[in-house]
Amino acid sequence: MNKRDYYEVLGISRQADAEEMKKAYRKLALKFHPDRNPGDKEAEEQFKEAAEAYEVLRDPKKRQIYDAYGHEGLRGTGFDGFSGGFEDIFSSFGDIFQDLFNFGFGGGPRARTASRPGDDLLYDLTLTFEEAVFGAEKEVQVETLASCEHCDGRGAEPGTEESTCPMCHGSGQVVQSQGFFRISTTCVRCQGVGRVLVSPCAKCNGQGRVRESRTVQVKVPPGVDAGMRLRLRGEGAAGYRGGAAGDFFVRIDVKPHESFERDGENLFSRVSISFVQAILGGEVDFPLLDGTLKTIQIERGTQPGKVIRFPNEGVPRLKGYGKGDLFIQFDVKIPTHVTKRQEELLKEFQGIEKEKGEKKVKKWPWRRKKTEEKNSHAKAYGESRP
Repeated sequence: MNKRDYYEVLGISRQADAEEMKKAYRKLALKFHPDRNPGDKEAEEQFKEAAEAYEVLRDPKKRQIYDAYGHEGLRGTGFDGFSGGFEDIFSSFGDIFQDLFNFGFGGGPRARTASRPGDDLLYDLTLTFEEAVFGAEKEVQVETLASCEHCDGRGAEPGTEESTCPMCHGSGQVVQSQGFFRISTTCVRCQGVGRVLVSPCAKCNGQGRVRESRTVQVKVPPGVDAGMRLRLRGEGAAGYRGGAAGDFFVRIDVKPHESFERDGENLFSRVSISFVQAILGGEVDFPLLDGTLKTIQIERGTQPGKVIRFPNEGVPRLKGYGKGDLFIQFDVKIPTHVTKRQEELLKEFQGIEKEKGEKKVKKWPWRRKKTEEKNSHAKAYGESRP
């Protein structure tokens, strides 16, 4: 029987690239798949024909031979199509049938990959108030699973390879037929992987990873706050049998500060001044969070509880530039013990304040207005009032 040209079978040009070929084969595989055409012999033949064409053209060496010598040239390579029928096709192109039907060999679930990603790790890190505001670099010790150095994470003894599972022939599934029904179960020999280790690594027992304690460097950016999480990609547990490592999450907790409080990007603090400073004004040195001293001007007549704002003196913004603000509230200290001389001065001060108050009362506008109204009323009736 004369075979059709493979390019013609797939409906592609001789210049088609790998992606075009795969796309064309997927389309034909979907159209002529045996499960979609039960009992249709013609569809089965076209299904096999398309698989044979794709098998040759996707392989650069086979394609080169076919382009030069045609079907006759391929006979010299020992390729004679898929002698094993559908099972060989499903096994060879399991990735394509997974995409098309979410099924692998024999209509059952496809074989699982041997490798699996590692678990994510979570670590609680407590920072001082200053470390959270200004950032820090911390070293943390974690117990985790690391890639086995003896087998380089493969799970097999060096120099050995995996082999196709003899029970499921690489499909990861064992198919049992009962009348019209086919039941697929996970292969117990390979646990659905489709491959088995000929010689498992003696150090990790074929797991590809071992438990160890290691140090993780954590760079804490300025401006983090309690409850936030930092993510270090690939710093988690090593993957199973060469799988990607998980991530390392750091959950932040912050110790309180004795002098500062925080609300988002703003800092709040208090400064104590004497009642004399509150009255006369002056200056006071205030220690900032970084240890430097800031001179604060006190206005004359400052009242208890007054708040002053210092822009861009707060917490660095995590997303963006600049900082929040610093708010300082004045607390006026009242002395609980005074000397006799201080008491005399305070009484003198009190007396002066009393005189000022009496003079202010005499000059109140409502008293003058009331006197003027009385005099106006007296004149209207010919009376004279003082």
